[in-house]
Amino acid sequence: MDHDIKDYPYLYETHMHTCQASACARQPGTAMAKAARDAGYAGVIVTDHSWYGNHCIDRSLPWEQWIEAFCMGYEDAKRWGDENDFSVFFGYESNYGGTEFLIYGVDKEWLIGHPQIKDISIEGQFRLIHEAGGLVIHAHPYREADYIKEIRLFPEYVDGVEAVNATHSNPKSEKHNRAVFDQYAAEYARKYDLPLMAGSDIHDIPLLGGGMAFKRKLKSIEDFCQAIRTGEDYILTNGDKWFDKHGGLL
Repeated sequence: MDHDIKDYPYLYETHMHTCQASACARQPGTAMAKAARDAGYAGVIVTDHSWYGNHCIDRSLPWEQWIEAFCMGYEDAKRWGDENDFSVFFGYESNYGGTEFLIYGVDKEWLIGHPQIKDISIEGQFRLIHEAGGLVIHAHPYREADYIKEIRLFPEYVDGVEAVNATHSNPKSEKHNRAVFDQYAAEYARKYDLPLMAGSDIHDIPLLGGGMAFKRKLKSIEDFCQAIRTGEDYILTNGDKWFDKHGGLL
């Protein structure tokens, strides 16, 4: 099947961090959203590091207050987006001893009402997020880094694989830049017939330009989840090269 990039005008960043929740990020949500809009994105999904990841929220806070603080980067970005006709959706990145997952389809109120998500197993996470109608995506499954103790795969407990991570394969990336990580991830996804996903894993400005492009404008994070779940057509990019949804170079 031939693809013309111009047929997919709606590009979404699916993996973005803000300094209001992620300790490794350098910009607040408003600045990241504005930069994405200026770079030509149709929208972003804010996916800050959560409770056992590299976050910067006071660990002594009670659960509800912690979640309120955790969501500030997203909420600031969303407020700016609403004022500027730019889509900002909520997600987060969970961490199990260095094995990380992008979670889509739940919101702040759901998190406040489900404190058990903090210490639930990987299998339990999959079950609970599915009950809420969300998706669990394995983030950068083959990345090698100091904080990742070992590479662990859970094909039965994910809905997709981040097979294109711009920090791995975009020439402008200054961290984790090894394209083979993406190659292995794409092979893993195809082996288990899991959807291939793409994002930049961006923590600062300037942006890398990675993400997923659709033929239509997405209405919500639920719409995004449904598009993945139903196999809707989209293409992938690391901000340098474009790929079809199976990882083939366009």
